[in-house]
Amino acid sequence: MSSYPLTFMALPEDDLSTSSALVIDANPTSRSVLVSQLRDFGMGTVVQTARLVDARRQLEYRRFDVVLCELHFAGDTMTGQDLLDDLRRNQLLPFATVFLMVTGEATYAKVAEAAESALDGYLLKPHKANQLGERLRQARIRKASLQEIFSAIEAEDFEHAADLCLHRFETKGLFWLYAARVGAELMLRVGKFAQAQKLYQAVVAAKTLPWAKLGVARSLLDEGQTAKAVSTLENLISEDPNYADAYDVMGRAQFEQGKFSEALSTYQMASTLTPASITRLQNLGLMSYYCGDRKAAEQALDRATRMGLDSKMFDSQTLVLLAFSRFESGDRKGLQRCHDDFVRLIERNPDNTRQQRLSAIVDALQLLEQGQFAQALESVRSQCQRVKDPDFDFESASNLLALLAQLANRAIQLDEVEAVVTTLGLRFAGTRALSELLAGAVGTHPPYAELVRAAHQQILKLAETAMSLSMGGDPQAAVVNLIRHGTETLSGKLIETAYLVLHRYADKIGNSAELNALVHDLRVRYSTQITRAALGEPKRQAGGLTLRTGSKSSKPATAA
Repeated sequence: MSSYPLTFMALPEDDLSTSSALVIDANPTSRSVLVSQLRDFGMGTVVQTARLVDARRQLEYRRFDVVLCELHFAGDTMTGQDLLDDLRRNQLLPFATVFLMVTGEATYAKVAEAAESALDGYLLKPHKANQLGERLRQARIRKASLQEIFSAIEAEDFEHAADLCLHRFETKGLFWLYAARVGAELMLRVGKFAQAQKLYQAVVAAKTLPWAKLGVARSLLDEGQTAKAVSTLENLISEDPNYADAYDVMGRAQFEQGKFSEALSTYQMASTLTPASITRLQNLGLMSYYCGDRKAAEQALDRATRMGLDSKMFDSQTLVLLAFSRFESGDRKGLQRCHDDFVRLIERNPDNTRQQRLSAIVDALQLLEQGQFAQALESVRSQCQRVKDPDFDFESASNLLALLAQLANRAIQLDEVEAVVTTLGLRFAGTRALSELLAGAVGTHPPYAELVRAAHQQILKLAETAMSLSMGGDPQAAVVNLIRHGTETLSGKLIETAYLVLHRYADKIGNSAELNALVHDLRVRYSTQITRAALGEPKRQAGGLTLRTGSKSSKPATAA
């Protein structure tokens, strides 16, 4: 072993003196061997842990250059592969980090699975030091080869990074397949859905891989071709029933179609395949809640909270719906725990306005539970006064509606509450999926659910009337009509329809520039481009190789 480090250190790029590594292995002997070998290679800092939960915490809050991880952990439902997948999906593992799986399992299926998850290498036990060294060298060569692409991503120059990836793919340069995957993800991110689809299809043609087929489905879904996306996903799942990411995307497609019961079954399957996945548990819990199965929702949401409260993968909306479930079941102590958990989250991140907004919902529930009705009404009134604010989003509407339903169920009167429900319905229930999601939020008080659905029908009629004007040869009247009603209702559906008509018939509209300025202002101020239903905070693309960037604030477009 003493002669190998000299070979390994021969090239300047192999100087590891300033690098750091994390070793994850429950076996103390195996862990000690790996740590010793890394130190012999000259690794500057080596951290070790025996548990995946501790490893996840380390990787969420600290950056490592190299990670060596065992695949299986006795008594743990999570595997090293699950950890890698969760970190990748939630943008918590930089591209520059080398992730090697070290295990005694040598089946082809596991090797293939690892390769398709953007793993950098797979080392079988027992191994010699030079075998580990060679895997590290190969991984570092790939990282160095793709460094220009990674640097562009870190700088959030996604267009340039995508061009570099496309060139690497077309010229079949080093690591062209990996570059194609990254490039397609970048194209989805910047809205080039058709180009991403072509790139994924080219990969399928060159080398059939599940992630490429899934990429085709994702690009179809983002482009609005939901039926084609579902067909592609059905074929993929029939070929590989254990491909959890495919269920993620299928659930997202069914959710956007408003097929909530089907989406629930799909999310259940994804969670069953990966029981230690925090994000999938959250999806299952949220979907169960909106489908009206409060008992199942509470179980999944509670487990997700216990597993993930301290994780960056945790979404605070999970805690809000858990609080609603506990309030409805009369679990005062459980509701108090939700309140206390929010206090911890806010103490940790006091400038997070979203967490403060969500915490206010739980505070109001607790006031109701304690019989402090005057204070609860004051809190609810304050939120009702904001329903037309530009930053009052779909999530806020859903939570406020659920809170209003709880007031109604306790026969607590609030002036013009039905008008508020209708206002929220008009603004946010632009599609059937969005309408049913809001109706599910107020499902405990059916009259409010009917008000939401009635508002949805009203928006559809206004849109149909405008489209009739456009088809009848008067697109200008259609746009003016849509702008007027869109301004009154703040309906994303009407504002976006005005945008589409205006751009399609711009040459037939005399004052198109003036109208375009009005529509642009509405779209930007009220973020009406976001017309899809979404569960929780949009952190990741289901089934995607997520793109972690530098210090700038950035998020993927949607999430399942």
